[in-house]
Parts: sequence; C-alpha cells; structure tokens
Amino acid sequence: MAKITVFVADDHNVVREGLISLLSLDEGIEVVGEAPDGRTAVEQVVKKRPNVVLMDISMPGLNGLEATRRIKAQAPEVKILILSAHENEAYVLESLRNGANGYLLKNTSSEDLHAAIKSVHSGQAFFSPGVSKILADDYLKRVTDVSGSSELAPVPGPRLTQREREILQLVAEGKSHQRIAELLHISVRTVDTHRNNIIQKLDIHETAGLVTYAIKNGIVILPK
Repeated sequence: MAKITVFVADDHNVVREGLISLLSLDEGIEVVGEAPDGRTAVEQVVKKRPNVVLMDISMPGLNGLEATRRIKAQAPEVKILILSAHENEAYVLESLRNGANGYLLKNTSSEDLHAAIKSVHSGQAFFSPGVSKILADDYLKRVTDVSGSSELAPVPGPRLTQREREILQLVAEGKSHQRIAELLHISVRTVDTHRNNIIQKLDIHETAGLVTYAIKNGIVILPK
C-alpha cells in the first residue's frame, strides 16, 4: 500500500522537527517537505502535491488560514489539517470556510495525530473533541435561527481583497513598506496604494488601530 505523503508547516523549528520525527515512526507515512511560514508552504505544497498538509494556524507573513485558502484554490485535492493551540470558534469556522479538512488542537495525543492524518486522507473530516463541540453548538445556533438561514455568518467589517489582507498582516507584524515590497515582489508605491485602500475601507488611520483590527478579524493570529 502506498504511503501517505505529508507536508509539515510550522514556524517553530522545535515543533516542526518534533512532528517530523514523530511521523517518521509510522511506516505508512512519508514526510515530503516542510515550511517555516505560510508563504513557503503555499509554494511548496502546490509544487509537491502531498496527500496531507499539517498547517500551523499562527505563522508570520501569511497565516495558516490564508495559506489554506490559497492551497485549496490551486490544489483542491490536497487535504489540510489545521494544527492550533486556539480552541476558538472564529478560527475553527474560518478554517472550514477556507477549505480545511480538519482542526486538531496541539495538546492532542500522538495517536490522535496519526488518526487525524489517516482520516482526512481517506476523505473524512477530523476534529479534536473540543472543536467538535464548537461545531455542534454552531450548528444548533444556525438551525434555531428565526431567520431560517443556514449560512455561516460572514466575517465582520468591509471586504478586503486577498492582497489587502496579506499586506495588512505584514503591516500589523511591524514590517516596513520597503520590506513588504521585497517580500511580495512589488514596488513600495504599490504597497502605499494598498495600504491607503485598506485605510479608506476600514476608516482606520492609525497603525495601532490596524493592528487591533487584524487581530480581531483573524488576519494576524497571536501565538498562544
């Protein structure tokens, strides 16, 4: 039987190396790549097309939620298992909106990690017990909604484009416009234009306000 190919994305070297070492003990799994940030993860996963990606939710430059959405847009057959320390309803629901196949808390056992990989690879979803309760509660809220709507609530606030969300994350992480331009391979003038568009859409004119908005809306995910 062919091995399940796995890609590991986590910005903490010790965590990433530990996951790789743990997975190497399973003869049915082969780790085919790793990445320390979301941007590298997208590039490598689209290129390598592993069966399953273990995606840390909180990474610099491009968080795991955005990375998941981009991978699913370009390689929808790849299964993505979110790894997170956050038992947070907003993060769980947003990960599903972005195409994740499962959501696993980092305090899970090694047995559950292996089970999760095998479950999403076989086409099933996998969620940690606490996350399953969040999903059940959300379902109950939706089916008892007097409006009768079955749609998940949209992300609050004005709709930012993919590039604007990307730049807002980098701004909130303290990157200079010059550094953002280098990372995204665009001009500083283009960065300025995008930032001005963000400011106009959000009507937030101070950097501190932009940082707060980015955190509240899951554009920047703080380590826990």
